[in-house]
Amino acid sequence: MYVEVVFPLPFRKTFTYKVPDELKTFVKFGVRAVAPFGKRTLTGFVINTSSKTSVKEEIKHIIDILDEIPIIDELTLKFYQWISDYYLSSPGEALRLAVPQGTEVESKRIIQIDPEFAGQLLSKEKDKSSVRSKILNELGQRTKISHSHLKKLVGSKNIYSQLRTLEKQGVVTIFDNVEKARVKPKKVRFVKLAKSIGEIYADFPELESRSPKQVKILLEMISAKGKSLPVAELLHKTESSKSSLDSLEQKELVKVFEKEVERRFSELYREEHKEITLTKDQSKVIREIDLSTKKKKFETFLLHGVTGSGKTQIYIELTKKVLEEKKSVLILVPEISLTPQMTARFINNFGDTVTVVHSRMSPGERYDSWRRVLKGKSDVVIGARSALFAPLKNIGLIVVDEEHDSSYKQSDSIPRYNARDAAVFLGNLYKCPVVLGSATPSIESMYNAKTGKYKLLDLPERIDHAKLPVISLVNINSERKKKRIEGIFSRTLLDKIEDRLKKKEGVIILQNRRGFSTQIYCEDCSEVETCDNCSVPMVYHINKNIIQCHYCGLIKKVPGACTHCGSLAIKYFGTGTERVEDELEAIFPTANITRVDSDSISRKTALSKILLSFSKGEIDILVGTQMVSKGLDFSRVTLVGVISAETTLWLPDFRADERTFQLLTQVSGRSGRSKTPGEVIIQTQNEKRFSLQMVLKNDYYGFYNKELEDRQKMSYPPFVRIALIETKDQSEKKAKGAADDFYKELIKYKKWLNISSPAYAVIARLKGNYRFHILIKSSKENDPGGAVLRKAVLDSFVEFNRKSRYKDVKLFYDVDPQSVM
Repeated sequence: MYVEVVFPLPFRKTFTYKVPDELKTFVKFGVRAVAPFGKRTLTGFVINTSSKTSVKEEIKHIIDILDEIPIIDELTLKFYQWISDYYLSSPGEALRLAVPQGTEVESKRIIQIDPEFAGQLLSKEKDKSSVRSKILNELGQRTKISHSHLKKLVGSKNIYSQLRTLEKQGVVTIFDNVEKARVKPKKVRFVKLAKSIGEIYADFPELESRSPKQVKILLEMISAKGKSLPVAELLHKTESSKSSLDSLEQKELVKVFEKEVERRFSELYREEHKEITLTKDQSKVIREIDLSTKKKKFETFLLHGVTGSGKTQIYIELTKKVLEEKKSVLILVPEISLTPQMTARFINNFGDTVTVVHSRMSPGERYDSWRRVLKGKSDVVIGARSALFAPLKNIGLIVVDEEHDSSYKQSDSIPRYNARDAAVFLGNLYKCPVVLGSATPSIESMYNAKTGKYKLLDLPERIDHAKLPVISLVNINSERKKKRIEGIFSRTLLDKIEDRLKKKEGVIILQNRRGFSTQIYCEDCSEVETCDNCSVPMVYHINKNIIQCHYCGLIKKVPGACTHCGSLAIKYFGTGTERVEDELEAIFPTANITRVDSDSISRKTALSKILLSFSKGEIDILVGTQMVSKGLDFSRVTLVGVISAETTLWLPDFRADERTFQLLTQVSGRSGRSKTPGEVIIQTQNEKRFSLQMVLKNDYYGFYNKELEDRQKMSYPPFVRIALIETKDQSEKKAKGAADDFYKELIKYKKWLNISSPAYAVIARLKGNYRFHILIKSSKENDPGGAVLRKAVLDSFVEFNRKSRYKDVKLFYDVDPQSVM
């Protein structure tokens, strides 16, 4: 028996292996196999089995099979194949998304070191900047290191020949160590009675005189009425030791055994389950989508509903109908709006059949959630981007809420997929409706709806007769001239906050920057304190008294003087959420103010606790980044304040206006979600900016039409498909050389594509690597599916790999990037 296996490596081919007799019964399409690969051991997917093979070379045996239930089938393989083809990755890299991290078996090459000998050899080296010197320097500081970590530290891929020489000299010993899966099912020791209660009572007289603790354990177990109890819990409750339980086991009165327990993530946040009467608009939308469900027909619906129009309730009603048909439902929500509120509403309606997947879960909780879905114990999966790959079967509905959100795009690992677009393709495979919901749809999705690719459904009014909030733009420069500014606040905004505090109504303040000050500037030499690894300013965090890079995480002490010239004339500029919180506490000392950003909610249940307190009125003002702009539904919020409308507006990116319009419209929508009218105050440097005027008028279509016109003029999506090629390396010369060489191959396709010359990325250095970009545009008229663009990139890569002396430089492709920075 032979199997074809794909590995999560950048190869587009499958590898053939023999199956040993003892594993033949376990081998099926879609399970994972552990197999030797060169000198390593890796985990891959079985995507074909056969009794013959055309391979002539020696064929190795697979070592093990990891799964009882196949993870993928023929249908889902097509889905992963599409991701691989469209986003220019290998099939194995796409299939890696199908399983939680930490469940694979692989070997790591380990280097055992004689550091003293390494130090002696280093002292004899003349060129201290050579690769050999760098290797010896790192080896001299430790006794053991993995091959991959050493490569990273030295900054070179080609270190193996040097290591072999050092092994011959006796400096190092290299061996392969097979590491088992890091995440496994959790097993807990339980105990149960081994005899009938009558037989146990007969032993009591003897036990009472000798071992009263053992009697205490037995009485606790008798009161459990035959249930098995966790050992740790039982010993804690009875204040007994393990030796007492061991004695009872030796006397055959109890039996101790291991049992698998499920790790389930639970939110502290709870809401009362309310019976809701649907509006006419909601009922009409549900009828329309339900027709597709009943006909088992693939159709993509763009649900354009104003904030507070009841989109979540539509998702719940549609889920009820799909579950009646004995099908499953996938609900995707952006990470930041996957609030405890959203999950609480689904759990209220569907109970235990709901499984939640997101980044605040531990690896064990994620693994158990995934296994629960795989075993068919859950029919509703709600989660962020990665929930798209939950092993659901027989999907009857896919919902992508806040479909415009950029966090649906995977931007830091391969493949760089967009979960929204991939969800549409998945719906096509399962022949089920896909609902894309948003108050501010992306320009691409609305264009698809207007050109007939999607079906547009509108919810123009809020539920419960609530009105959209009144929005005001406050010009900070004018207010400053009138001396109506206190710190970072206009007097207008402060008066409104004071009014709401008196009325005991809720206030949300948005500032889309973390930290206290976003720049440290020297008045003498005009330099800004920047990160050592990235070409971005360091951010001052007052609570921890540190400066930090928000890109690579570098932390430093706050400088007492300018690090460039030594001057003491340093100033702190820019405003982050910490400063907003700090100034509000000084102005309103009796108000309860809480901050919501990724710094303040790093603890697991922190967000749940904050939202629960805010809903009860225990918190008066919520200050936060874009986390507070989406998904929050509190009837007590009647004021939203925006500290600076410009935080996203001035970015050198073609989506900057769209992002600003979406963020401000979304955060405005948190206000006035009940009969009490809401108000929004947006502080700005230029209230005449078109996108801000459209927010003021709540005119989505006015913004859409103007933005569409600009995109057509400038050749940007939705009229063209774009791909971003990025080269990055610790050496600026190598990163630029690789970009130039790749461009030489790409330019052969200039007849069909618009290709920009290689240029520094907007953030030219990130995490110690220099970055160069090439932007490719392909007209959708001439290349509707993007096949020409993909062929150009892949063929250029083959030639680049064959000819370039910079082929060890990291190359990344990003098809349909959300940002070109």
